[in-house]
Amino acid sequence: MRTAFNSQKRQLLRGRLSRSNAIRPPWSIDEADFVDRCSRCRRCVEHCPEQILQIGSGGFPEVNFSLGECTFCADCVSACDEPLFTSTQHKPWNHKATISDRCLVTQSVVCRSCAEQCEPEAIRFKLQPGGLAMPAVDLSRCNGCGACVPVCPTQAVTVTVTHAAPADSTPIIVSNNGAK
Repeated sequence: MRTAFNSQKRQLLRGRLSRSNAIRPPWSIDEADFVDRCSRCRRCVEHCPEQILQIGSGGFPEVNFSLGECTFCADCVSACDEPLFTSTQHKPWNHKATISDRCLVTQSVVCRSCAEQCEPEAIRFKLQPGGLAMPAVDLSRCNGCGACVPVCPTQAVTVTVTHAAPADSTPIIVSNNGAK
């Protein structure tokens, strides 16, 4: 008989109840059900051809975009024997790229590495008054693959969960404390 691991209960008992920032494999079910049902067998990690899945906190798989991008091949889904994933016919997740104020453009340095790696062309540079072209993410085009993350020389690009994706382009420079 296997006892289900509940990281939230463990965190509560340790006085550190907080929502996980871990990015689970694409098509994963919600976080609470994921950690409750995942057997931590590591098959998804072993089957990831991009090798971006790693064992994270509590032994659960997490995506590490600093290692590369997700190609949405669904090998992690196929390798898993547990009911942890939704249909691959649906969107893989609601993750989107964001760029912090560490972006070289804010220091008047021309760099477009993130846009050059963005296959869906979701990252564009828009000319601003004063002559600087600032990055903006078209959230309707961004699939959250993370190709833009490892190429950023200042680690200004991250992939985060969004709950709504407006159809227009949204400027993506945010301060390090998360305020826009």
